[in-house]
Amino acid sequence: MSTMVEVPGPVVFKAACPDCRARFELDASALRLAIGASRRTTFYSFTCPECDAAVRKPAGERIVELLTGGGVRTLRLHQTV
Repeated sequence: MSTMVEVPGPVVFKAACPDCRARFELDASALRLAIGASRRTTFYSFTCPECDAAVRKPAGERIVELLTGGGVRTLRLHQTV
């Protein structure tokens, strides 16, 4: 008897554009996450597929967990002293 293992499909994230108000789904490769030293410098960004606007939104701890777990490319910002 063989066992079927369900393989999850690609992760998609729901997003919206503040400029044109379009709602859409993006895969992990369309998003970038920047983790800074504070909440103010931690954000994710993407380009709206409808109007080409560059969108940047704050990312709290839960958003950071979801994006990193979903394979979003992450940049760690280092503070210079």
